[in-house]
Amino acid sequence: MNKSDIMRSELIGLDVLVLSAPFSGISGRVVDETKNTFTIESAGTERMVPKSGNEFRFTYHNEQIDIEGSKILHRPENRMKKVR
Repeated sequence: MNKSDIMRSELIGLDVLVLSAPFSGISGRVVDETKNTFTIESAGTERMVPKSGNEFRFTYHNEQIDIEGSKILHRPENRMKKVR
């Protein structure tokens, strides 16, 4: 499994941990995604976290993969064709 596989796939529904301050430590499940943000459900609340300037650790097929948010600044429906 490589990073480009996860970057081209659906991220909604995946478990995620935010690695960058001031959002570091936010973890949960991605429930929504826009071009610039992820909405993460954690302990019954939803937190909107900007992609730009943050690094995320996704759990994808039982592997943990770190991705810089700036590399996936695309609308979810366009990410498949834009990410290389």
